[in-house]
This record gives sequence, structure tokens and C-alpha cells, in this order.
Amino acid sequence: MADVITLGWRERLALPQFGIATLKVKLDTGARSSSLHVDELETFARDGDTWLRFVVGTGRRSAQPVHCEAQASDRRVVVDTGGGRSHRWFIRTQVMLAGQYFDVDINLTDRRHMLFPMLLGRTALVGRFVVNPALSYTLPRPAHPLTDKP
Repeated sequence: MADVITLGWRERLALPQFGIATLKVKLDTGARSSSLHVDELETFARDGDTWLRFVVGTGRRSAQPVHCEAQASDRRVVVDTGGGRSHRWFIRTQVMLAGQYFDVDINLTDRRHMLFPMLLGRTALVGRFVVNPALSYTLPRPAHPLTDKP
């Protein structure tokens, strides 16, 4: 486990597929799946597949919301922390965190009342990162993470 990176309970990551260079994220080992706050979620068909159109707010006051499209990878029931069950759309997209690029399944939901627009769950963290809850924002703010993507 020597090559596993230790991170804090909150960090910043990038979503290269959507051109989002910095997004605050809560690393949550108690959550199985990852979630992203979106607005204006709608489905549409493209070449016989289900696609999703949505808007991501990066949380920065000066930043414009990002209009995104992604192919739906699944729709399934998610149980929230209060025990509530809801059907959510999932996408599979690349994330850049701590200099690593990897694919993650993310459900799209309304997180407007949460402190972080994104939650990275344990299935995205396992084997890559250890979360130390005493730490916070351990990584430097990314300068231009989207220019060096593989």
C-alpha cells in the first residue's frame, strides 16, 4: 500500500471531459457511489442510445455554469444518507485527482443543499487513495490540469 496516496476529506479535482479544471469534492468512504450536482437534467436519444444533457455549476461565483452532454451508462436506485431511495442517472467519465486520471461512475443529482457540488465515493477511491479525515485540501490548487491529460 506504499503507492497509495493519502488525501484529506475534501480536495479539488478536474472533470476533463467537460472542461472543468477545478471542482471542490468531498471524499466520502461511507458512500458507495460518487455524485455530482447538476441542474436542468434532461434525457435525449442519439444513435439509439440514451444521452443526458445537464448543467454543472463549479461553485465559483465568477465562473459560468458548464453545459454538458454525456452518454448515460445506467439508471439505478441510490439510497441517500437519510435512507431515502431515488432513481438516478449515471455517467462514466474521467476524473483527474492528485495527478492521476481515472474513470468513475457518477450519479447526477440535486446537491444544491450540500456543501460540495461533488462527492467521491469509496468505489472511486479504493486502491488509489487513503482518506485521512484530519486533513483537508492537501493538494495544491491545479494550475492547468486539462492541458496535460493523457
